[in-house]
Amino acid sequence: MVSDTPSTLSMLAGKRILLGVSAGIAAYKSALIVRLFKQAGCEVRVVMTDGAQAFITPLTLQALSGEPVRTSLLDPEAEAGMGHIELARWADLVLIAPATADLIARLVHGMADDLLTTLCLASEAPKLIAPAMNQAMWHQPATQRNVAQLAQDGWQLIGPAAGDQACGDVGPGRMSEPDTIFEAVANHFTTAFAPGRGPHVVITAGPTREALDPVRYLSNHSSGKMGYALAAAAVAQGARVTLISGPVSLPTPHGVTRIDVESAQQMHTEALRLAPEAALFIGCAAVADYRSASPAEHKLKKQEDSDTLTLTLIKNPDIIAEVAALTAEKRPLVVGFAAETQQIERYAHDKLRRKRLDMIVANDVSQAGLGFGSNDNAALLLWRTAEGIQQRTEPAQPKNQLAQGIIRQALALLSV
Repeated sequence: MVSDTPSTLSMLAGKRILLGVSAGIAAYKSALIVRLFKQAGCEVRVVMTDGAQAFITPLTLQALSGEPVRTSLLDPEAEAGMGHIELARWADLVLIAPATADLIARLVHGMADDLLTTLCLASEAPKLIAPAMNQAMWHQPATQRNVAQLAQDGWQLIGPAAGDQACGDVGPGRMSEPDTIFEAVANHFTTAFAPGRGPHVVITAGPTREALDPVRYLSNHSSGKMGYALAAAAVAQGARVTLISGPVSLPTPHGVTRIDVESAQQMHTEALRLAPEAALFIGCAAVADYRSASPAEHKLKKQEDSDTLTLTLIKNPDIIAEVAALTAEKRPLVVGFAAETQQIERYAHDKLRRKRLDMIVANDVSQAGLGFGSNDNAALLLWRTAEGIQQRTEPAQPKNQLAQGIIRQALALLSV
């Protein structure tokens, strides 16, 4: 639902939005996006790729925006005064919707072979992008690498959504609806703090590895995607973010300070060092509950005379509980995560109470396509207020979008 509150509309009034439209059936929704921004008082200029013009005409977007639509880098009249540089400087924000897999790949590699990609390279404005493609294309490792790189480069992804697709497939890849895209842009202009002026947020992410010998370890399936999405979302809200990361293959989000660790004990050391300096601590890492009591100095050899191997494990420190137990003057607001396979609400309430957390995010990791290793997640949020525990259910959605909702809720608790 599009927010039309006076504060949202006044915040957007006069903002200069450069909308890029690339080739895809979702291009028809670009007309609705232009209309929403014009209703909010924004100035909108549209740039279309050659392929986009096969799906919607420049005349339609010109009529809605009230401005000429640019389609060519080699337009003699427009480029008489270096028009593409002027347009790049004009924008308060660059939004590409829809963004095809091809366009995303070209942006990642810094290509400037048409007007839209050239503007993206030349503009220093914040950049948001709404992918739109077939579900199989979205799932391709190459596409996933590309969108991860865009996020590292500072782009904010909107979606994609999941559902029926024009080709008949069902799954993620649909461009987010125009009102969702509008809300993402509105949220960008209504950030909680000026960039880098917000509170210090410390986030743990990824798995830990507990050595058994020099070549083997105990670990789990965590990819770190949720924690990294939280870090990017916190930076987008103006926070100063330190990410304590277990071993993952993800790029560091733009504007985030990253500290790499391997074991739970190493993560514990860094968390307890940084937590007293933070206003908000988010324990998103999937920390191993146990470690080997005595890791072998050399590689353990297979015992030919035995079919079993006995390991002695000892408990790892409970990082989130120790941070929550800090004295009042050192204690940040503490948000924990609970990855469960059953009775999600019951276990979330129990963990919130038992570990004395301020907020908890619980998700069902038994659901196919959600949680560990996936790009999507759903969650149950619980947090403490003076009136008691409040809760909200977040439906399945891309992790970067879920992260934005979690961060906004956590920052709201800080201001209470």
